[in-house]
Amino acid sequence: MPLPGATPPGDLSGSTAAGSTAAGTLPAEQLAAFSEPETDVALWAVIFAGGIGSRFWPLSTPARPKPLLALVSEQTLIEETVGRLQPTIPPERVLILTSRDIAPAIRSVTKDVPDENVLVEPRPLGTAAALAWGAQELVRRAGPSAMCVAIHADLAVDFPEEFRRTLRRAASYAARERALVSVGIQPSRPETGFGYIVPGPALDVDHPLGKGGAATTLRYVEKPSEHEAAQLIREGCRWHSGIVVASAETILSELAAHTPEVRDGLEALRLGNLPTFVGMVRATSLERGLLERTQRLLVIQGEFGWDDVGTWASLRRARDLDDDGNGAVGHVHFVEADCNVVHAERGTVVVYGVSRMLVVTLDGLTFVTSLDRATDLRPLLDALPGSMRIHPTGS
Repeated sequence: MPLPGATPPGDLSGSTAAGSTAAGTLPAEQLAAFSEPETDVALWAVIFAGGIGSRFWPLSTPARPKPLLALVSEQTLIEETVGRLQPTIPPERVLILTSRDIAPAIRSVTKDVPDENVLVEPRPLGTAAALAWGAQELVRRAGPSAMCVAIHADLAVDFPEEFRRTLRRAASYAARERALVSVGIQPSRPETGFGYIVPGPALDVDHPLGKGGAATTLRYVEKPSEHEAAQLIREGCRWHSGIVVASAETILSELAAHTPEVRDGLEALRLGNLPTFVGMVRATSLERGLLERTQRLLVIQGEFGWDDVGTWASLRRARDLDDDGNGAVGHVHFVEADCNVVHAERGTVVVYGVSRMLVVTLDGLTFVTSLDRATDLRPLLDALPGSMRIHPTGS
């Protein structure tokens, strides 16, 4: 199933002849429409890969955290993230921000990324402080003008070649305007779990938003209500993809100006005193702590097919589906059933006569709920014994 922002399947071709494209890229004529401007500046990536991912219980556990789950393809989410950045951003220019409890597991599947590029948080910092640490590392290693792509490790992308082209366009605008650039996605529904950007005037008349250009931002709203999300869509908003591009110095200066939760620790960070920095900052997200507050946020439109793999329900949009809208991993039979998600690691699952259900089977545990209830598992986890939340199969 194409993700939001993807080119319709009818525009694709499996041929590699002139004027056509291999799978996973956009047609040559469409690429040309989005070809300018770009940049030859070397890009770095800061990947946020902390946390277990409780919204994917019972699959996600301390022993198998969300970044190490193969939810969209046969690769883990962190492997996909590092892989789709290449060759624009090779592994030696990738920094991974992660938590102490899952760092060994992260290293085990990202062996191309140097050990010194895996930055292990002594405690959960929040993505604003984590990005400050990553940006300061870029200043130390490559200088203040080093261009940073800040990205979450749980995104699904249909067309990686166009994704990389979009990052280069974003970097060009970020360098030229000394601004933060969000990659925006054309919304398809009033989703309450995303950030929303209301675009203002385009920067370049010849390159409007949606035609390879960038626009100013009138306002940014993180996780609005469904009613507010619908209104924002009527205003012509874009979803924030979870991708921000800016120079290291722009990131640090904007955090200093707008994010008091991080500001007081920045001098210690600049001096290389990480323990003092960690002790001084308060956890807040990049979206709440900076994007909602800054006046220097631009937006460009992503046309590469995107989704946030945030809940079990999101897998219906990210996975290949059968003719009835069912998505499955493992040995599954659907009979008179539609719009279900099944993740079967053990045995065979038969789904009959139901819609919008989630079924997860592991060795020693079967979990069944509706996709609507699966968007928030906190009430369930709060009701379970602690040992079962951490080790659901008793292993």
